[in-house]
Formats: sequence, structure tokens, C-alpha cells
Amino acid sequence: MRVAFAGTPPFAAAALEAIAAAGHAVVLVMTQPDRPAGRGMTPAQSAVKLVAERLGAPVHQPERLKDPATHVPLREARADILVVAAYGLILPQAVLDIPARGAVNIHASLLPRWRGAAPIHRALLAGDAETGITIMQMDAGLDTGPTLLREALPIARDETGGTLHDKLAALGAALIVRALDGLERGVLAAVTQPAEGVTYAAKIGKREARVDWMRTANEIERAVRAFDPVPGASSSLRGQDIKLRHAFVVAGSGAPGTVLEASEAGIVVACGAGALRLESLQRAGGKRLDAGNFLRGFPVAPGERFDLPPAED
Repeated sequence: MRVAFAGTPPFAAAALEAIAAAGHAVVLVMTQPDRPAGRGMTPAQSAVKLVAERLGAPVHQPERLKDPATHVPLREARADILVVAAYGLILPQAVLDIPARGAVNIHASLLPRWRGAAPIHRALLAGDAETGITIMQMDAGLDTGPTLLREALPIARDETGGTLHDKLAALGAALIVRALDGLERGVLAAVTQPAEGVTYAAKIGKREARVDWMRTANEIERAVRAFDPVPGASSSLRGQDIKLRHAFVVAGSGAPGTVLEASEAGIVVACGAGALRLESLQRAGGKRLDAGNFLRGFPVAPGERFDLPPAED
């Protein structure tokens, strides 16, 4: 088929590569404008744009899609279908209606659970046993369209945001190829999403990544995994911002945020219930280090206390 594609990060880039490898004609790639990145704040191309240029596909990078003039490249592409994956811009109904077969989305959850912007993070934060990929037909709602394909993926006990992202990106790439094949052959039926089990995966805010030591050790441990590698669960000690990269729940009690032990084996910190052993940490601007190496550069003593986040307004 003639496929137009809309996406931005590596999750989407994996799907674009798979679509092209399957033999579909990628007639247009829509991705967000180049954004400043790195210490030099040099404009950087998205992962999807880099793949599109390697494929020789035309690229369209509108800031937004409210203006009908921004729809022209998609109209001129004469695409059979638009595939959307983590694009980052709202697609008006007028855009969804342009391709002959409409638009389909690769969503990183088992809809209707975790509709919205951050399904991978939310599944980990909630302690879900499984997640997956849903290929759905897009409508004007927030991930409310009928589903075409769904495949579950178990969440490992030590799963992080990064490892789960990569697994789901690979699964999404495989599933969209199957979906396009099924649509082309007319053997794929759309199924209305159930009204039960709807949850929303709101975008992760900066405040959420700050560790609240009043929470249980289990909750904080899930947050450390969910926010690794980005945005990184963080706390501060003696005015130094520290990202927590690997932790596990241990026995222990004390005032939340208080260091109970500090050794090569890890830094044990009291939580609202239970304690966490921090085995890998990272200071601002520094590298990820195991606890022993971290302590050699930033000694920590029992009795010191990590800052509690400020109370919400």
C-alpha cells in the first residue's frame, strides 16, 4: 500500500523501518520539527526523520496541524493509509479523513487500559503484570477508536522504562506490518473497545519524577524502574541532585528519607513503609555508578536524610 507515516521518537522509527522493509511504499513521513538538544542546544533531527531520510521518503515537519495549509503534503501524497506512532501532535479529524483508508495508530498498551501519552510509564508505576500493543483505527477521541490487533506482553519483575520501551517498539513494528497486510487483504475486522477497564496515562510531569520518601518502598521501587532512563527518578541530598538508577526493597524503618546504611552493597533509605537499597546512582552531570563507586566520590553517612519534595499547592 501507499503509506503515510506520522511519528517522532525511536519507538516510532522502529515501525517505520518495518513498514518499508515489508515492501510498502512510504509516500510521506510527518514528524515534529527539529528541536534543540544537548549541551550546545543544536537543532536535532527526530529518530523518525533520520529513518525517513535514509529511505529517501519526503518529510513534512509542521509545528501544528490546525491550518489546512499544513494538510496539503498529505493530500498530495495520495496515501492509502496513515500510520501514526508517538507523533506528539494532535491530528484533527480533517487530517484523519484524507487517506483513503483513514488512519491507524500503534499504541503501547492493551486498550482501553492506559489511553493517553505515557502508557509505558503508567503500566510500570501501577505494577501491572502485563501490557502490550494495540493497533487501532483513529477517531477524534483520545485512543478511543476500534481495535484491529492486540498482543499482550508480560512485564518482567526487573523491567525498566527503557527495556519495556524497546520490547514494545519491536512488538509494535511487527504488529503494524501484520495489520497492514490484513487490511490490504480485507481480512481484518475492527472491534469496538469495551466501556469497562478504561484508564488514562497522563503525561509524566517533572514533579512526579521527584521521589516522595513518604510513599512505600514498593511504590518508589516501581518509580525508579519506570523512570529509568528518562526522566530518571531523583532526590536531593546536601543540595546535590541525585538520580536513583537501580533499587530494591529491603527490610528497615525510620523517618522517611533517612539513610539507614551506606556501604559497597548499597545505600539503604527508609520509606513511608519499608526501605530501599539504592545500588546504582547518578549525580547531576555525572555517570551512572554502583553504590561503592558513588560513595567514594560522594560519601554518605547513616542518619543523613534525603530531601522530601515540597508539598503540592
